[in-house]
Amino acid sequence: MPIETLERAQPSPRTVQKHYPNYKVIVLNDDFNTFDHVAKTLMKYIPGMTESRAWELTNQVHYEGLAIVWVGPQEQAELYHAQLKRADLTMAPLEPA
Repeated sequence: MPIETLERAQPSPRTVQKHYPNYKVIVLNDDFNTFDHVAKTLMKYIPGMTESRAWELTNQVHYEGLAIVWVGPQEQAELYHAQLKRADLTMAPLEPA
């Protein structure tokens, strides 16, 4: 068998594309932030956050103890997490989604 044929018969190495993991931004319930502050802060810093969704999440934080307010790439998650924390919301650590 010619060498060329042997080389072609070998499978070529494949590049496997892996997606970066998404991260969850989680707001926790606390005893000092008002409903209004939480909802307004979510609308201010989370892209595309509507007023009705912000209030839904605010109620979830209050009644269930936490709410996942955004899921996406790590760099953006870190930004939103820092902004919400700077606005005095109580935040859970970022975690992979």
